[in-house]
Amino acid sequence: MKTIDLMYQTMLAELGQRSLDAAWTADFPPEGRFTPANIKGRKYWYFDIPDGHGGTTRRYVGPADDPDIAQRVADHKREKDDLRARRRMVSSLTREGGLIAPDAMSGDVVEALADAGLFRLRGVLIGRLAFQTYSGLLGVRLPMAAIITGDADVAQDYAISHEVQDSLPPIVVLLREVDPTFRPVPHRSGGAASSAFVTDSGYRVEFLTSNRGSDDYIDQPSKMPALGGASADPLRFLDFLIRDPVRTILLHKSGVPVTVPDPSRYAIHKLIVASRRHNDGQGPAKREKDIRQAALLFEALEQTRRSADLAIAFKEAWERGPAWQEGIDAGTRMFSEEEFERFARVLADGAKKIREQIELPSRE
Repeated sequence: MKTIDLMYQTMLAELGQRSLDAAWTADFPPEGRFTPANIKGRKYWYFDIPDGHGGTTRRYVGPADDPDIAQRVADHKREKDDLRARRRMVSSLTREGGLIAPDAMSGDVVEALADAGLFRLRGVLIGRLAFQTYSGLLGVRLPMAAIITGDADVAQDYAISHEVQDSLPPIVVLLREVDPTFRPVPHRSGGAASSAFVTDSGYRVEFLTSNRGSDDYIDQPSKMPALGGASADPLRFLDFLIRDPVRTILLHKSGVPVTVPDPSRYAIHKLIVASRRHNDGQGPAKREKDIRQAALLFEALEQTRRSADLAIAFKEAWERGPAWQEGIDAGTRMFSEEEFERFARVLADGAKKIREQIELPSRE
């Protein structure tokens, strides 16, 4: 597994900070422009935004002699210059630095959700799009084959969704700004709520949430007040995955700030998920994908000296009880001998660093 050159790691860190700063200036998006107009002898500023159909939508800003507005106009020019610089950084990171950009559809979907406030409302990007960001986060090149995706998965904790007292705009409206063919998918429970949305071409966006209660709730969509009318499918073990997420960048356009699971938690979670695939009817292909991603992350964590992070995540999962231990055991038995030896080695090294006794899974 090749390490990404330090120059590109530094560039990615700078891109992340710039993109995060830019996310706070949403009133006047970079694709628009300030336009002066003289009305009855006085100069005013308006803001023109492309409407997506070849025209523009005009928004009144205020009189040109207002110093606060003049400052906004000046800041916007600097932001547009920075936007172009960030686009060049993304291009350099993906074309020369060996990092991976999402497909255009996934990038546009995540960007639309991010701009609407998904990550401000403590949503977490999961699945392959999250895995894609770990190359930059860990500073190693991950194989393309483990990253290709045709969907977007988003998670939010059930309690958080009910407590933030804020919400995204209607999800279906947001998604139709990306692709007008997005439509709600009827839920398997037969209810009116939808936790997934799909396009005519088959691209799927799905919302998931944690389930710490009875299995009776697994096939029932959970109401999520913060998700703009979307419900979410409750899943076991998801609370572990999305606890203490980390900020990073999706390398799309000028960089999209996102929140993803900690890579150590992601790797452990994949072991458990893989062990349960035989119960969900999705077959060996997804099981193989889960194990492949977990093995790659264990290798990356070893290479980047993050074994302590893995040991902490593993210890928490192991101590959650027999069902968790059974899942981890079953997942590691799907490793090759070499993969298992690496996993055991990284875990043992991490245990030493955090000075904890950690029981290794058995291959028997």
